[in-house]
Amino acid sequence: MELSIVIPIYNMEQTLGRCIESVLEQSFHDYEILLVDDGSMDNSSIICDEYSGRDSRIKVFHKNNGGLSSARNLGIVNAVGKYITFIDSDDKIAPDTLFHLMETLHNHQDYDILEYPVYVHYGSSSKQKLLTFQPSVYRCMTDYWFETKAYQHTYAWNKIYKRELFCSVSFPEGRLFEDVFTLPKLLDKCMTIATTDKGLYYYFYNDTGITSTAGAKELKDLLDAHIQLIDTKFSCLNNIDYYSHVLNIQMDVFELSGEKPILPKPHILHHSLPINKITLINILNIRQLCQLNKFLHKIYRRSH
Repeated sequence: MELSIVIPIYNMEQTLGRCIESVLEQSFHDYEILLVDDGSMDNSSIICDEYSGRDSRIKVFHKNNGGLSSARNLGIVNAVGKYITFIDSDDKIAPDTLFHLMETLHNHQDYDILEYPVYVHYGSSSKQKLLTFQPSVYRCMTDYWFETKAYQHTYAWNKIYKRELFCSVSFPEGRLFEDVFTLPKLLDKCMTIATTDKGLYYYFYNDTGITSTAGAKELKDLLDAHIQLIDTKFSCLNNIDYYSHVLNIQMDVFELSGEKPILPKPHILHHSLPINKITLINILNIRQLCQLNKFLHKIYRRSH
């Protein structure tokens, strides 16, 4: 078995068929599909069983609701493929995607992870965008993290992994933005990661999903995931672009919760940068900057 495809499911009866069919229609066939029904209360479980009865490559696991990480972890434990990938049950993949990706991995068996393009927020007139990559190979994970700005696309699903990477890595249960916690741990075990311009993942826009509705608790999880990287080789304190990314999350958390900021000042401050949040840190501390940001947002909302 070359590939295990884990599809976590919770109340997705409207989109589940579209997701599964996008896999069954692939020109590559050496795979298993693991449908993990995470305690769905709609007809998702019935749909899973129907598909399993029609195709022996489809395995179904019914469990009590435990969240996305729990469902993915159950899929990982039961996977038998040399490689593993994930598809969310409200998304799909383009035709021939698996053929191109698995051909690349067959020709380059040293690749531990292969990342491929994704339509982000597909279906939204204002937010839809295509994230694509130049074919590249990285043997330094720090280069991959910073050069591709991987911290902005830590998604679990637009990547194929050697399954052995998950021998001691799992998704954190009880945490949101679980992908941000998990990818750096996988990179720690990698020797080679590659990006390709072949294949396409469709990440459908969902205005009720975590990304669109994230509040203080959810963003605090996201911030914690990045803060954990400060003392690692992916430290945001040494890279202005990454630090700016995490700083924006910190300011959002402060604005929504009022909790004391936990992000330290960066190690490198470029005086040649234009006046922005980073250069203001030369004048203000992190808490003062968060307070200023909150005040300006308050003024903006009143004026509009």
